[in-house]
Amino acid sequence: MVKAERIEYPVNVSIAVDSAVLKTYLPYKAGLDSQMNRVIGHSALAMSKKSSDTLPESLLSNFFADATLVQARKMDTAIDFAMPSTKGGIRVDLPKGPITVSNIFELMPFENELVVCTIKGTEAQRLLEFIAASKGQPVAGLRMKIKDKKPVDVVINGKAFDISRNYRVLTSDYVSNGGDNTLGFKDPVEKKVLGLKVRDALLNEVKDKQAEGKTITAQLDGRITY
Repeated sequence: MVKAERIEYPVNVSIAVDSAVLKTYLPYKAGLDSQMNRVIGHSALAMSKKSSDTLPESLLSNFFADATLVQARKMDTAIDFAMPSTKGGIRVDLPKGPITVSNIFELMPFENELVVCTIKGTEAQRLLEFIAASKGQPVAGLRMKIKDKKPVDVVINGKAFDISRNYRVLTSDYVSNGGDNTLGFKDPVEKKVLGLKVRDALLNEVKDKQAEGKTITAQLDGRITY
């Protein structure tokens, strides 16, 4: 039997700064800060992720879903609608004015990949029921009402929902694997990884608008209502 001894070394303000470590670290920090603080676009308004008991959508969830769908459709034009994240996956609000790389990293700090899942109409119905039961989620290309916690008057990509057909849904690898208890993606007909991170899609959308001389914006357009 081997006896092991351990000593605890408290790390607190009483420990002197190691100047050698600091000198090594500071150039990397300066380089990272310069990249993260780089302004890549501008927002016309402050976008909050908060919805309410009377309005299931939010400015930020609409921007988030629209931006990822626009970028994903550059790679796959046949996507029917998008739910790229759950409400819990959107971490912080976006401010009005300059938008930095750091703002987008704070909004989406995870390494989630965008995927397109082809699902049967019956599974799409389960997804719609999840959206309704959870009082709305970030969606694009989809309009619906929530009545008694159920989806009604569903319109996808401009057409009434048809449970007999398949739908191609843009989402993230996390959500498609059942993250946040999401339903509807358990047995997809096909699952296609786009090779585009959710965060990169958001970064690209902000940069594209800046290149066009436009600000990013969003509106509450009634895509999900009670």
